[in-house]
Amino acid sequence: MSMTGLTIRHVGERFQRSNETISRYFRKMLRAFSSRPFYTTYVHLPDADEIHPKIHDNPWFWPFFKDAIGALDGSHIHAAPTAFERAAYRNRK
Repeated sequence: MSMTGLTIRHVGERFQRSNETISRYFRKMLRAFSSRPFYTTYVHLPDADEIHPKIHDNPWFWPFFKDAIGALDGSHIHAAPTAFERAAYRNRK
């Protein structure tokens, strides 16, 4: 499953349901959360120029992040590097 990093098989085993049932309900939840009423009501993307005060007003953080571009909101992007590249990506966030 994309949010937990577990496979459908593991989730099915945990909840004692078939893989088909887990897959069907996962698709239903994905459709529900990405549908217009839910998405437009609850998902609000920050402005591109907006910097969180916890970073901007902290002298410990700001010097390091003032020129940073990217997500600093706890986003996790799944990566699958090749066997040759894995050592460089280990323990990175």
